[in-house]
Amino acid sequence: MNVFFEESGSFKAGSVLSKQGDAFQVELPGGRRAKVRAKDVLIEFDKPAAGELMQEADAIAQDIDLDFLWECAPDDEFPFASLGADYFGDKFGPTERAALVLRMHGAPVYFRRKGRGQYQRAPQEQLQMALASLERKRQQALVQAGWEEELKAGTLPEALKDKAIGLLTKSDKNSSEYKALEAAAAAHGISQARLMLECGGIASARALHEARFLSEFFPHGIGFPSVQPGGLPEDLPEADVEAFSIDDVTTTEIDDAFSVQDLADGRVRVGIHIAAPALGIARGDGIDGIARTRLSTVYMPGDKITMLPDNVVDVFTLAEGGLRPALSLYIIVNRETQEIVATETRAERVFVKSNLRHNHLDEHVTEETLAAGTGDYPHKEDIAVLWLLAQALFEKRQQARATYGLKREVQRNNDFNFYVEGEHITITPRRRGSPLDLIVAELAILANSSWGAFLNDHGVPGIYRSQRGFGVPGPKHTRMQTTPAPHEGLGVAQYAWSTSPLRRYVDLVNQWQLLACVQHGVTAKLAAPFKPKDTDLFAVVQGFDDTYNAYADHQRRMEYFWCLRWLKQENRKQVPASVIKDDLVRLEEIPLILHVPGLGVHTRGTRVMLEVVSIDELTVEASCRLLHVIDAPSAAAPAEEEEGEDEIIDTTDLSAESETEVQAEASSETESPPEQTGDAQESKQ
Repeated sequence: MNVFFEESGSFKAGSVLSKQGDAFQVELPGGRRAKVRAKDVLIEFDKPAAGELMQEADAIAQDIDLDFLWECAPDDEFPFASLGADYFGDKFGPTERAALVLRMHGAPVYFRRKGRGQYQRAPQEQLQMALASLERKRQQALVQAGWEEELKAGTLPEALKDKAIGLLTKSDKNSSEYKALEAAAAAHGISQARLMLECGGIASARALHEARFLSEFFPHGIGFPSVQPGGLPEDLPEADVEAFSIDDVTTTEIDDAFSVQDLADGRVRVGIHIAAPALGIARGDGIDGIARTRLSTVYMPGDKITMLPDNVVDVFTLAEGGLRPALSLYIIVNRETQEIVATETRAERVFVKSNLRHNHLDEHVTEETLAAGTGDYPHKEDIAVLWLLAQALFEKRQQARATYGLKREVQRNNDFNFYVEGEHITITPRRRGSPLDLIVAELAILANSSWGAFLNDHGVPGIYRSQRGFGVPGPKHTRMQTTPAPHEGLGVAQYAWSTSPLRRYVDLVNQWQLLACVQHGVTAKLAAPFKPKDTDLFAVVQGFDDTYNAYADHQRRMEYFWCLRWLKQENRKQVPASVIKDDLVRLEEIPLILHVPGLGVHTRGTRVMLEVVSIDELTVEASCRLLHVIDAPSAAAPAEEEEGEDEIIDTTDLSAESETEVQAEASSETESPPEQTGDAQESKQ
C-alpha cells in the first residue's frame, strides 16, 4: 500500500512498510523513511507507485483550470474529494486526487485551506482584487526585466534617469528599479555604482561622493529658511583700535582680526578680536536651531556648506571698512620680555581696517624680511610686533610640552591649496609655518586658552578640548568635555574653542558663556545660557564631536579624490614620493599618502620613484609600484626626522590656527583624526 500525505506544509507519497496504531512507517522514493500519522494521510492507494504518482499528479495539476474549478466549488467549506468528482467525473483516481490537492493548495488566491484536505473558495470580490494585484505584479516584473536588460546592455532606462542618485544613496530595496539595478550589476559582476556610472546614470564619481554625503547629513537639502539675526545691544561700545585680519583670498567667514597699540613704559596692547554672532543669536531661536543642526561649516575642495546663512554671516563677519561686533581679548605685553602682564575681555564694536590675504603677503612677509625690517605692505609695524609675540608664545608652549615629556613640534615644509574649476583641479604648494601662519595660530591658541580660564574663573561651564597622557608613553587622545583640563599637545593648561563662532557651533556656545561672564561678572553662573551640569551642554558635546569628525572624514575623502583626479588630469605615470614608515609613502607634488605593496624596507625619508598602475575615482583608490630609489637620507637625518613621526597623520587640510594645534596634538595622538578649522579648510577652496 502507498499513501499520499502532508509533511511540514508540503505533499509527499511513499510506500507503507508497516502500521502501528494510527501511525505509518513510510519509505519515500528517495529511500528516506518517515513516520506518518494517519490524520496526515490524504490518499491511500495501491497503484501507481509513489514516485510515479507524484510525477503524474504534478503534470495533471498544471492543466487544471482554476477559474472553472473555482466556479464548481461550493460557497461553504468542503473536502477536496467532493470537488474532484465534479471536475474529473469518472476519472477521479488517486493520481487525480493528488493533482487536485496540489493545485488547490498552490492557489491560495482561489482556495483557502481550512484544515487537512478541507478548503473554501475565496469570495468573488476578493478573488478579483487578488487577481488584479497579481496581474500588476506580473506586468511590473516584465517592466523590471526590461530595465534589467537595458542596464546589462549599457543603456540607462528612461524611467531611471531621475532616480539614479537616489538608487545609490538611500534607495527602497523593494522597488523594481533597485531590483533591476541590483540584478544587472550582479550579472556583470560589478558594483551598482560602477554600473550606473558606465550607463551614464551619474555624471561622475565626484557627484556620487557628494550625493552620498548630502543624503546622510543634509537629507532635506543645504538651503536655509528665511531668518534674521536679532538686533545688537544699543550700548555696545566702540573700540579705539584699527584691526586687520589675515586669511586666504577666498575666505568669507572672517572670524578673527588683530590690533596693536603702543603704550607707555615699553608696553604694547594687542587685541584679538573675534566675530560675535552670539550678540545677535539667542539660544533656542531660529538661527540657533539651524546652527545646532549643522554644528559646523563643511569644507571640501572647491565648495563649502556654511553653518550659518549668508545674510547672518554678512552681519557678523569681520569684513574690512566698517564697525563690526566683536568679542575682544586684550593683552598688555612687555615689549622687552614679551611677557603678558594683564588681560581684559570686552564685547564691543571694532573698526576693521584691512582684510589681509596670505596669497598676497606670504612672499613678502618672511622671517628674513621681518628681521631686516624690509618690505612694504599694510600693517607692517603691527605684524612685526605680533611676530615677536608669536615666537615667544610658541617657545613658552614648547617648554610646557617638555614638562609633559613631549618633543618640540615639527612642521612639514609645505601645505597645499586646492582650487577647483568645474572638473579641473589645481593643487598649489604653500609654505607651512610662515610668520603669518604662526601669528594667527599662536594668537588663536592664546585666546582659546585664556578664555577657557576666564570661564572657569567665573564658575561658568564651557566646552573644552583636553589631551592628557598622565605620563604614560604612547598615543594620547583628544577629547571634548565641559570642565577644564590640560591640553598636553598644545602645552596649555586648558583649551576652549572660541575663535570660530561663525563656523563651529561649539565656539558659538562658548561665546554665549563668555558674554555672560563679561556682562554679569560674579553672577555670570546664574545668567549664562548653559548652567553647570546642564545635560543639554553634554548633548552638544557629543553631537558636535560625531558630526565634526564625519565632516572631516568627508573633506579628507574629497581631497584624496581630487589628488587622484590631478594624477589623471596631468597624465602622471610616474611620481616621486618619500617613505614615511613601512610601505606608507607621501607623494611630493600633492598631499597624497599611499600604501605601496612590496615597497621593501627603506629608511624614513627615502625618496622613491613610483609608477602609477591604476586609479579608481569611484572607490577613491590608487595602486602604485616601486620603480627605483631616488636617494636615501644622510646618516644624521633619521634622528631629526624621528621627531616628526606624527606625520603619519595626513594634516594636509590644515593651516593657520589648527596647523600648529594639530602638529602639537599629532605628535602624541597618532590614532586620532587631525584637527581642522575653517581658516585652514577654507584656504583649500
